[in-house]
Amino acid sequence: MLNTVISEILTASVIGLDIYKIHVEVDINNSLPAVAIVGLPDTSITEARERVRSAIKNSGYEFPAKKIVVNLAPADIKKMGSYYDLPIAVGILAKTGIIEQSNFKDTAFIGELSLDGSLRAVSGVLPITAGLKEQGIKTIIVPYDNAKEAAIVNGINVLGAKNLVEIVNHFSSEENPEHKKLTPTVVDINQYMNENNSNAFIYDFKDVKGQLKAKKAMEIAAAGAHNLLMSGPPGSGKTLLAKCFASILPPLTFDEAIELTKIYSISSLLNPNNPLITQRPFRSVHHTASAIGIIGGGTNPKPGEITLAHRGVLFLDEFIEFPRNVLEVLRQPLEDGKIVIARAKMRLEFPSDFILLGAMNPCPCGYLGDSEKKCTCSEFQIKQYRSKLSGPLLDRIDIIIDVPRLKLDDLTDNTSIQAETSAQIRERVVKARNIQLERYNGLGIFTNSELTPKLIKKFCKLDEPSLNLLKDAVKKFNLSARAYDRLLKLARTIADLDEAENIQLKHVAQAVQYRSSIS
Repeated sequence: MLNTVISEILTASVIGLDIYKIHVEVDINNSLPAVAIVGLPDTSITEARERVRSAIKNSGYEFPAKKIVVNLAPADIKKMGSYYDLPIAVGILAKTGIIEQSNFKDTAFIGELSLDGSLRAVSGVLPITAGLKEQGIKTIIVPYDNAKEAAIVNGINVLGAKNLVEIVNHFSSEENPEHKKLTPTVVDINQYMNENNSNAFIYDFKDVKGQLKAKKAMEIAAAGAHNLLMSGPPGSGKTLLAKCFASILPPLTFDEAIELTKIYSISSLLNPNNPLITQRPFRSVHHTASAIGIIGGGTNPKPGEITLAHRGVLFLDEFIEFPRNVLEVLRQPLEDGKIVIARAKMRLEFPSDFILLGAMNPCPCGYLGDSEKKCTCSEFQIKQYRSKLSGPLLDRIDIIIDVPRLKLDDLTDNTSIQAETSAQIRERVVKARNIQLERYNGLGIFTNSELTPKLIKKFCKLDEPSLNLLKDAVKKFNLSARAYDRLLKLARTIADLDEAENIQLKHVAQAVQYRSSIS
């Protein structure tokens, strides 16, 4: 016998990184058999009619041969994705009396149904769980393969189900030994952080011969989260240096790990067996990438590479080979640490606080300034080649260095003193980061690269000799006001690595060396 009132099931909608609580209302009336889904659903939701019908029938329950109306409220929020299958099916089962609706008060349902009634994993479970918890939900039922991911969120009861039958049995009031209750999923967060946030990296600076200046520049970049661009001939080791860069970055904090995991969950990039991102991302992008691929967007807006590189590194090899319009879209995210995507009916904001790491050849043939091989490019070709790099973009890069060809003696010499390991460099980077965390405690920033003009005046004070040197550098290299500020931030990081309370003349001099324009 049908219930006289509508059934109401809780679920959620994901728009960008924002979570909205959705009420799935189900009503059944005596009209011609049909299933109508209203409330601004997309195609993937309207197609749920056939999945839900088959899943209920193949699970051994009767699908009502009547008019079924499903309303997704509030109706002014766009609903997208396949995780509405389960709440719709549960709503129909509750309406037909197979499940007692009063049993799942303050319970939300997320999941995609197969035709046989089994539950498939869906994306975005972690941010959905966190968002629903903040809105007062006590229990969430998700596909079994998503249970570990959802259980990372503390303070909410997470139940993982393999199929529709398990959910019906869980809410059944009959005392039947076959009706097993779903058990809460528990995840040991500390275990995940300790096991996976290790110092084991494929690439290590100890394997990079020579290039001491480049290594030091990367240490400074990692310590203060500064952007860095390398220029040098083919084979000088730019790409290898970039790959080693990830090994000297400080470990993620738990809050950063959760923040990144939310982004990767929505992007369907999480490993079900390891549902927590525990290492800083290193995103290497090919120069054929589009502007939307870099910044994000699309019909159903998703995070782009700059957001996937949040709290980590975006590496652009062959930097100057990227189309100019693609490079230019980096300007605002590099300055603001976020990207705003505006559409006719929505406005989304994605975080993009990343370190930009670039590598390029100095000219089309690649050998301008090389000590061994002569450049074959004309002055016009070099000028046209460099024109892809605009002044505003270069202004946002803190460190610009030359990576020269490695001499043969250095390349073949195996008797020299062992180079520093990434672990040794990382220790200094972590120490410098801790100094910054303590200095900026309560100010809402974590690294020197995030200093605002007001905070620069407070924390980057110079004595007269240092100030005079900086003035000379600005005049000589014709630097902008932005570049001037970035020089101060860079000098502050060098001082932190030196464990100096105040910026000294030598710190400013070193910053100027690393911030000279491409020659």
